[in-house]
Amino acid sequence: MARNNDSIRLSKSRFVAGWKCHKYLWWKVHERDAAELQPDKVLQDRFDQGTHVGEVAREQFPGGTLIELPYKDLQGRLAATQDALAGGAPAIFEATFLADDVEVAVDVLERVDGSFNLIEVKSSSSQKPEHVPDAAIQTHVLRRCAIDVKRAEIMHLDRDHRHPDVGDLFQRSDVTSEVNGLLPLVPGAIDEQLRVIRGGLPEADIGPHCFEPRECPFIKRCWPDVPNHIGTLYNVGAKKMWKYMQEGVHTIDDLPADAKLPAAAQRQVRSLERGALIVEPSLAEALQPFSGRLGFLDFETVQRAIPVWPGLGPWGQATAQFSYHEEEPDGNYPHKEWLAEGPGDPRPELARALVDACAGAEKVVMYSAFERRCIRELQRSVPDLAEPLTELEEKLIDLLPVIRNHVYHPGFGGGFGIKCVLNPLVPELSYNDLVIVDGQAASVDIARLLFVAQKLPAEERERIRHDLLEYCKRDTWAMVVLLQRLRELAA
Repeated sequence: MARNNDSIRLSKSRFVAGWKCHKYLWWKVHERDAAELQPDKVLQDRFDQGTHVGEVAREQFPGGTLIELPYKDLQGRLAATQDALAGGAPAIFEATFLADDVEVAVDVLERVDGSFNLIEVKSSSSQKPEHVPDAAIQTHVLRRCAIDVKRAEIMHLDRDHRHPDVGDLFQRSDVTSEVNGLLPLVPGAIDEQLRVIRGGLPEADIGPHCFEPRECPFIKRCWPDVPNHIGTLYNVGAKKMWKYMQEGVHTIDDLPADAKLPAAAQRQVRSLERGALIVEPSLAEALQPFSGRLGFLDFETVQRAIPVWPGLGPWGQATAQFSYHEEEPDGNYPHKEWLAEGPGDPRPELARALVDACAGAEKVVMYSAFERRCIRELQRSVPDLAEPLTELEEKLIDLLPVIRNHVYHPGFGGGFGIKCVLNPLVPELSYNDLVIVDGQAASVDIARLLFVAQKLPAEERERIRHDLLEYCKRDTWAMVVLLQRLRELAA
């Protein structure tokens, strides 16, 4: 735990946290080991990819000098930065400055005609409003250190880039005007934040800012934990939830009788009032298309900030795994699966295996439109198989709207994702026995299998493969048993 005294300083990440919420800032400083601040493998992968993006961005500034000393060696970094400035380096990476008890390390400080461009590198594919306070605190500190910052920029990935050579990988967005508009507020914000981190845990109001631009890791500490909170209402969203709470509606039970709700939310309200499963009479008709020889298909994808295979853009999703069950007349469901391995583009081989696996099905069941998007991406990336892949796309039917539009169980919790609905409708089956339990974690493990497997022990590679195959297989089997359950309910 950090000591609560005047030696505690701000950094650019702390300042941005405090700009969002003082309580978040305090916990970030004084509870650095809190469970909420420990990244899971998905968040750690994002951090790692962000680091990689920063390293690649430096290649855009030939002759630049990197301040390589450890971050804890502040005095050494400050001195190395001054040496690089005095030496006339055309660009300095991780240039470090200290002023007003705020230390910052600038991703790229570019020398231009006797002054400087301050460049903050982001792994996103666009410049976002939350990037401006980050650039503003750096600009403030550098100007207080007599660095002539003429221009502030956000350097981000260009969403129009396509691997390997269509368009530029990076785009630079000028945020000087936005930063200059914010700078008058920065000194007061610094003083206030320093008082916060040098004092006790502050009070802070909850509100929509707890979810923007992303959900605060400490949200469970601040928000009420009550059954059927209004935030669990189907499709409510953070702003509408907060509006309800301002009107005194804190739980779904508090909703006025004349509240205008979508049909799925109305069904949710009725289900919670009765404490029972709601099945609409229209379910049987909705299930009529699910006839004939059915296949059940699920994909997993890999997603990299900097694309590595032809035609992909930044953060583009590439299909790298599928699971497929097919219903036979005797009631059996034989299973086929495919999982990429190694750094080469897996899509051509996967597409061939996919077309062969699904050839006998009259219709192919998916859960949400994700599989359709994956098949369309495969049509573009594997043009030789565009025709059979188009035929496969035409077979697709979606099970999710059937449940959302005709069924509600109190255990859904306002969601209709397959993991929300499976165990309430089919109590004997869940994902709790699996190592991988969501698609984002699967994507990270696929990336490990593809790009770092050669550095892993053989038993570790086999464990990752096993866990990925079991997870994807569970998704398609879940569709099988859900459809069986829905047919029972319709009967």
